[in-house]
Amino acid sequence: METRKVKETKDGADVKRFRERLKDKKKIVVKIGSSSLQHSETGDLDYTKLDVLVRELCDMRNRGKDVVLVTSGAIAVGKKAVNIKDIKHEEEDNPIAVKQACAAVGQARLMMTYQKIFAEYNQVAAQILMTKNTIVDNLNRYNAHNTFSELFKLGVIPIVNENDTVATYEIEIGDNDTLSAIVAALVDADLLILLSDIDGLYTDDPRQNKNAQFIEVVEELTDELMDMGKASTGSSVGTGGMNTKLIAAKIATSSNIDMIIANSKDIKVLHRILDGKNIGTLFVGNKETYFDLPEFVANMHNN
Repeated sequence: METRKVKETKDGADVKRFRERLKDKKKIVVKIGSSSLQHSETGDLDYTKLDVLVRELCDMRNRGKDVVLVTSGAIAVGKKAVNIKDIKHEEEDNPIAVKQACAAVGQARLMMTYQKIFAEYNQVAAQILMTKNTIVDNLNRYNAHNTFSELFKLGVIPIVNENDTVATYEIEIGDNDTLSAIVAALVDADLLILLSDIDGLYTDDPRQNKNAQFIEVVEELTDELMDMGKASTGSSVGTGGMNTKLIAAKIATSSNIDMIIANSKDIKVLHRILDGKNIGTLFVGNKETYFDLPEFVANMHNN
């Protein structure tokens, strides 16, 4: 299998320049996936990781930055709470209802956990649940933007998830990689960090191709690069693979937002990224005048 070629930045000076400007980012959206929040052996929440994540986010606030957390995990937490292992087989007649019931249980438990940990660091957090209609509808989008803006003024960290309890195919965004990019564009963020179970973007699947090369910086999202993610799949816990991360990169970079994919194995990479360290894959923001967020979101399932 040959390694595919994609446009990337290789010059060391360019890499350093792009990384250095991360130090000046003022409004940051951080997304963490379901698999990053749980112990793989049991499916229970990893409280150590949660504590480190909250501490890192609070430290960002203490550095004077506005912060948003987009978190997965509600359905997984709910399934664990009501002892359901596989929604598809547990209730084949109406799996959507089972999924939404698990989300209702899990979202409450997840937020309770976050609130307790944030309180230990004297930080106030807020919950925001979104669907596609939050962005597509002009009034809903306006109100959501105002809510985020007021929370930032109050020094609050918004915790965002999709409203899985009511979302159906017609109004769902579908994964939190995409949701986090939509949120970043909505709040006019200047940096989006996707924490996942991968180090970043490679020229090919490193598990299948030993010659696959790690990509440090991507300056342009070419069609060939976007096609690379379409065959990827996510973990058994989450809903996103590399394809959703590249879609997120498309939304973010088109909105002039830098985006980084980094491994959540060590949550402390967050402050290292903001210190300009060369961690993960950096997608460079490049405003596209033709890009319209509500239109893109409205047509997502049609692409």
